[in-house]
Parts: sequence; C-alpha cells; structure tokens
Amino acid sequence: MDWQHLLSLRKQGDKNTRLRSKEDPTRLSYDVDYDRIVFSGAFRSLQDKTQVIPLSGSGFVHTRLTHSMEVSVVGRSLGRAIGAKVLQKYPYLKELGYQMNDFGTIVASAALAHDIGNPPFGHSGEKAIGDFFRYHEGSILKGQISEREYADLCNFEGNANGFKILTESRAGVQGGLRLTYATLGTFIKYPKESLPVKPTKAVFDKKYNIFQSNKEFFYELAQELSLLPMGEGDELRYVRHPLAFLVEAADDICYTLIDFEDGINLGWIPEDNALEYLIQLIRGSKIAPENITHKYYQLAHKQDRIAYLRALSIGTLITEVTTLFEENEESLLRGDFTTALLDKSKYKNQINDIIDLSINNIYQSSQVVEKELAGYAILQHLLRVYFTAVYHNWQGSTSSYDHIILKTIPSRYLSKQESLYECVLSITCYIASLTDTQTTKLHSKLIGIL
Repeated sequence: MDWQHLLSLRKQGDKNTRLRSKEDPTRLSYDVDYDRIVFSGAFRSLQDKTQVIPLSGSGFVHTRLTHSMEVSVVGRSLGRAIGAKVLQKYPYLKELGYQMNDFGTIVASAALAHDIGNPPFGHSGEKAIGDFFRYHEGSILKGQISEREYADLCNFEGNANGFKILTESRAGVQGGLRLTYATLGTFIKYPKESLPVKPTKAVFDKKYNIFQSNKEFFYELAQELSLLPMGEGDELRYVRHPLAFLVEAADDICYTLIDFEDGINLGWIPEDNALEYLIQLIRGSKIAPENITHKYYQLAHKQDRIAYLRALSIGTLITEVTTLFEENEESLLRGDFTTALLDKSKYKNQINDIIDLSINNIYQSSQVVEKELAGYAILQHLLRVYFTAVYHNWQGSTSSYDHIILKTIPSRYLSKQESLYECVLSITCYIASLTDTQTTKLHSKLIGIL
C-alpha cells in the first residue's frame, strides 16, 4: 500500500480525479466529510443510544454520541501526530499538497462515525438481532437465501450497518453521505464480508464490515485505496487501512478510561481505585508522580479529581500509540501488522487491569445485566412483528395486521428490493436505526400500551 492512494480524495460517483493541490483551503473535502457526519440524522440519533449502561437516566454516563465525539477528539490528535511523521518520511506527499492536519481530519471523521451503525442497547442489541435469525423466527430464512446473506443476519454487525449508512444510495441521495474514500477506508476496521468467520487471528479478521449488498462498492473502494487482498477464491477480504488502526486505538483509549471514569462517578468503583490504577499509566508522563498526587488532592470534587487523572492518562496513551505507529509504519503498509496497536504497548498490563475492574464492577453489574435483558426482549419482539410482516408481504400472504405494521415503516426502508435478503436486511436496519427510547415506545404501542 502507498500513502498517495490511501489518502484518496475521490468520492462515490466521481468521474474526474480530485487533487489535494486543487482543494479549497478554506474547506477541504476531508472537512466536508466531518461536517456531513455531524449533520446526519444517523449521527444525531446516537445521543439516545446506549454506550455501556442501557437506558441510564444518569447525567454521569456517556451515550454513543458523547463517546463518539470523545473518540474523534483523541483520533484527531493521533492523526495529526502521525501526519507529521509520515510527511517527514515521504516528502513527495508535501509536494502533492498534503498537510499534517489532513491525517487528523480523516481519522477524526472516521472516529466520529465509528458507532453510527450500532443498534439500540449497545452490543446486546447486536446479539439480540443475530439470535433472532439464528435461533428464532428468522431462522426460517436458512436455505431460502445464500449462506453469506444468512450470515449477515445471524452475525448482524453494527460496523457493516455503519458502512451501509455512510455509502448506500437512495432516492435523491446518490452515494449516501459521499465521503472521501480516505475517510471511508479509515472507517472500515474489518475489511471483509461475514464469511468466513474469524479466518485468522489478525485483528482485522475479528468481525466484518461489509454486507453482501455493499460488496460491489467496497471492491471499488479497496482498489482505489490500494488495499491488499487476502481472500481466497471469491472471498472478499482485505488488509486494513493503516489509519484504521488509529481509530481503533482512539476507541480503545476512550472506552477503557472513560467507562472506568463513569463507574467511579456512579459509585460502582471506589475512588481509591482511580489513583491506584491510573497512576500506573501516568508514570509514563513528563509530570513527576508526587506532583500528580499533590494536584489530585488539591481538587475538591471527585469528578474533577477523576477527570484530571483521566486527561493525563489519555495524553500518555496518545504518545504511546504515536510511537508504536511510527515504529511499525512500514509493516502497516505491507499489511503484515496484525494486532491492535495497544496490544504492543508497554502499558498493556495496566490497561488490562483497568478493563478487568470495569468488567467486574460495570459490565457485569446487576443494573447493566437487567437492563440488557429488557433491551434484548424488546428487540426480539420488534423483530418478530416486523420480520413477519415483511416476510408475509414477500410471499404475497399479508394479513390485516401485517398491512398495519407495514404502514408504520418509513418509506426509505420499504423501497422495492430485488431479493428476499434485501427486504429482510432493510427492515433489520430499520430496527437498528431506532434509538433506545424509540424502541421502547414502539414496543409499548405494539403490545397495546398507548
């Protein structure tokens, strides 16, 4: 892979080449990417989607929206730092007009959108959708659609739904948000289709990013960006865009530290653990530990104390990720760097200690488990109702109730599809587009509570 292709300014439907040297310096195409994501309805809906604690009314905890904004901020810092290093190493990119901030904006945009396809109720929502098609009424599709199409549904993936949202054409809107190929490539953490599942231990094979309905455009995108193919036969599987490793690192930094911060502010993790665990990360900063401790105890409020330690920890990890990327840049371009950047970090043990504490005190807490159960049941019910209506409609055996249900579906999800798979995927993506509150209210209406 080479950086000139990886930074492609091309957009879906372009007939002419876009050159960095010809860009309007007051509003670059990379800046337009960021703006279009911010103003999209799918991004705004993240303000009412679960990050960790489902259906939480607490002002302490993060939604998918605040999480995405924070990941974007960290990603921007990482991108700029790497941009400076890359331009120094490859002077020809400067001659073509590329600047350090270009890298920051690309990573910030991709990071801003990284959760845009996630269904309600966090990762439990993905599991609820997948289980519906694997074990419940949706399993009737097995044998009626291709194995790969069925795998898309049984392993429903928010990352793939996000790529669909960003790129899929609909009436009057060609090419979705029409983002640059550089931003789209950086957004794709798992450049493969749903099968085979986890073909290798490489981090970019862990999940998938491409529904069968989006394969054709993804292939075009991969060719433009010079991504390296890894699939056998007709498998669609590629090496990850190097900047996608920075989006992943920014996400890892934020959920590790900020979920931990949420847990402390909620009282689920003792405050004493903050200094005990985070000081191990901060020792890598330029500030002497005794000065950190002194400043910590000067702050009167718990939230301020925790925020201080969290900010220093983020700074430490940004420096660490920048160093790791620079050291492995050539391996990233060859496609043989196969782990998350932070897996190579000297702070890996400290990070894992924080995650383990968060798992025990937050992710497996009775409050989270109980609310995940409720979300799971609600999504199963909605899928049962809407899948049945769409499936009957495809068969031409629609009941009176099915007709009523079909009237409640936005027209963009009911446009004439060419196949049963596309009909079912479309209605599944409609359910995934709902916010936590919308999902709960719709469930109440369907069971007769007005």
